[in-house]
Amino acid sequence: MAARLPSDPVMLMSVLNTKLRDAYDSLDALCDDLQLDRAELTGRLHEAGFDYDPARNQFR
Repeated sequence: MAARLPSDPVMLMSVLNTKLRDAYDSLDALCDDLQLDRAELTGRLHEAGFDYDPARNQFR
């Protein structure tokens, strides 16, 4: 995972939700642009209790 993102899962979720809200219309677009592994990212956040909701375009 990119070093420019927080390692703390709560902070990571917050940063990603801000990016999703402000600049990306989907998680795929964010992952493609930032060169992130979607499976790794969603798996890590799932372990912390957060899942991506495509209808809201955010982690919850």
